[in-house]
Amino acid sequence: MTDIPSSSQVVVIGGGIVGCSTAYHLAKAGVEVVLLERKKLTSGTTFHAAGLVGQLRSNANVTQLLGYSIDLYRKLEEETGLATGWKMNGGLRLACTEERWTEVRRQATTAHSFGLDMQLLTPKEALELWPLMNIDDLVGAAFLPTDGQANPSDITQALARGARMAGARIFEDTKVLSVDIQDGVIKGVETEHGRVDCEKVVVCCGQWTRTFAKTYGVNVPLVPVEHQYMVTERIEGVPSNLPTLRDPDRLTYYKEEVGGLVMGGYEPNPILWAKEGIPKGFHYTLLDSNFDHFEQLMELSLGRVPALETAGIKELINGPESFTPDGMFILGEAPEQPNFFVGAGFNAFGIAAGGGAGMALAEWVRNGEPPFDLWPADIRRFGRPHFDDDWIRQRTYEAYGKHYTMAWPSEEHHSARPCRKSPLYDTLLADGAVFGEKLGWERPNWFADVSAGEEQKDIYTFQRPNWHKAVGREHKACRESAALFDQTSFAKFLLKGPDACDALSWIASNDVDKPVGSLVYTQMLNDRGGIECDLTVARIKRDEYYIVTGTGYATHDFDWISRNIPAGMNAQLVDITSSNSVLSLMGPKARDILEKVTSSDVSNEAFPFGTVKVIGIAGCPVTALRVTYVGELGWELHVPVEYASAVYAALHEAGKSLGLVNAGYRAIETLRLEKGYRAWSSDIGPDHTPDEAGLGWAVKMKKNIDFKGRSAVEAQRLGGVKKKMATFVTDPDIILLGRETIYRNGERVGWLTSAGFGHTIGKSIGMGYIRNADGVTADYIRDGDYELEVATERVPCSVTLAPLYDPRMEKVKA
Repeated sequence: MTDIPSSSQVVVIGGGIVGCSTAYHLAKAGVEVVLLERKKLTSGTTFHAAGLVGQLRSNANVTQLLGYSIDLYRKLEEETGLATGWKMNGGLRLACTEERWTEVRRQATTAHSFGLDMQLLTPKEALELWPLMNIDDLVGAAFLPTDGQANPSDITQALARGARMAGARIFEDTKVLSVDIQDGVIKGVETEHGRVDCEKVVVCCGQWTRTFAKTYGVNVPLVPVEHQYMVTERIEGVPSNLPTLRDPDRLTYYKEEVGGLVMGGYEPNPILWAKEGIPKGFHYTLLDSNFDHFEQLMELSLGRVPALETAGIKELINGPESFTPDGMFILGEAPEQPNFFVGAGFNAFGIAAGGGAGMALAEWVRNGEPPFDLWPADIRRFGRPHFDDDWIRQRTYEAYGKHYTMAWPSEEHHSARPCRKSPLYDTLLADGAVFGEKLGWERPNWFADVSAGEEQKDIYTFQRPNWHKAVGREHKACRESAALFDQTSFAKFLLKGPDACDALSWIASNDVDKPVGSLVYTQMLNDRGGIECDLTVARIKRDEYYIVTGTGYATHDFDWISRNIPAGMNAQLVDITSSNSVLSLMGPKARDILEKVTSSDVSNEAFPFGTVKVIGIAGCPVTALRVTYVGELGWELHVPVEYASAVYAALHEAGKSLGLVNAGYRAIETLRLEKGYRAWSSDIGPDHTPDEAGLGWAVKMKKNIDFKGRSAVEAQRLGGVKKKMATFVTDPDIILLGRETIYRNGERVGWLTSAGFGHTIGKSIGMGYIRNADGVTADYIRDGDYELEVATERVPCSVTLAPLYDPRMEKVKA
């Protein structure tokens, strides 16, 4: 073999489709890149992938990424001269029940929101596209003409050739023995054929990634799972342009292959593989066919494709694939180690994602950030539970089994629970709490009135769910008396040190250089002005800040803040999430209740909105933050965990006569929608600026203080915005769930980023961006007539830029 080079800017480890795609895109961008593969290209899991390529996902940018794959695969053969097996034969998705049909119709609207031409078909129309199937139980189908299929090995080899043509150097049979990291800095990789000095490493090792990365303190939560599909001999009547077919009610998928069919699926009882580690020398290797385990899928498929009963079987392929706890792949720079990038865990849609994932990873490596917001796939979405192999296996087992089950609105996972519990967990459970889970934390979603016969569990549906009335009660109590929310799961950090103020002033877009006792709501921006973090900052000492952010963003926000502390500044960030419980007391009676349990002055004059004080409750030192996310007078009460039960009891005793109730996160959601409060990762994120989101008031542009992202905000204010957040209201019998298409004067202009029901105003509410390439102003928004597409049907709606509830903040600042 050719001697490996002594150095390269970037080393990609792993020669599957994602590694080759990453090398291809890096090389095309002029980056010096070497790809090292321990055996042969595709010999890990790529070679046995089924090769279906679908686009639609529930997130617009992930859908865009998969669409990029298709655009790339269409031109790759012409560019490289290698066949790819790419066929744009379209994709069918079937519905066999009315509820599945509702899901498919909502998926079609999501597709329209994201610019895809998904068409709804009658059973007869579907049969014309797929003549082998039995349609006796079919309610309807959806067809996406731009979906297709590819040959995984051919696509990968074409990407590898394209990479070489652009200057990448690819070495097979070159095992990486270690990554050389000195004082936290990557210096190179050691291989069995010598050393390659490098600045950055991209680990695309498929199911080997978790073990390899763990050696360097990097956590990649994935599990190898056995995945089987059958390949038949030729079947009469199978045309070469047969669309791919997904039949989720029968848990199966199909594609044409050499005049026959490939049929596989996702059984509810998968077999996790390699619990004791992947065997040495495992490459170009399949597992033994497990006909007994596959029989359940075979029986389901015969009801759809009777021809399978007499078809000759070429083989039953059983190959392990990497799956993740949430069913989404993993991309990005590891929070534990700078310049250590990961692309892995593709949940059997690595071929569909490979082209786009390689593009995104290459951009991430080059620019330090992805080309667009990829939060659903970001490695920083994980947290403490995801370090434990047993937890990951349990949750991934469930996620695999749900691959084709109904994707219910607000559905929670049930496995690996409970894991992280508030000190009040048992108390709240006894009071009727129905818990959800986020980053391992048990969080009360709503409270059932068991004495009135309400079931203390979620019952999922696309109609109004069983918790709708209960959430309405909690919502009403918060608006009219008071509600207590256990928000212990909040992520909480301390930033301390002599340079804490200067460091935070650079990272935060709002002015945090306020007197001790000040509380500031702020975003943290990237260099494009996009919102990377959305949180509150309390100055508790001259050189110390208490930072509170959302549960799910603990890893991401800690990483963003710590990475952006300017070099040379003396400021340390510490995660103290598990130290404090949080009880949020909200509602017009909140002050009356608080006055009963503390001798501190909590009047508006002594304790105004946007301030923080330490007060005493039941012998406990409570850090009280006068802030709200529900649009009412209230305080977040941050207490050391050992005091939580005593403070909780004191508040409920004091609030008994004033109508205080326990409330959950689903009420927080309905309350914040009425108030127009934005949620990071849905309404705002790295692709949205403060001015676009209606948060320009929280940016310190009038002060002569530089901060990260300032120049981008300045430039946008000169040029104007091309999208702007607005709130939409429609009739109460219309169920809005998010991703519904927004039409202005009959033209598609965006989609709802979040949605729900406003129990105070008695209407359905959605929030979303109105887009226009020529610019969006308040007048442009107000001058339009609006409709929402809901499950493919258009309904009229009204639009507003102001909060629907308490627009003058009179209640919040009472």
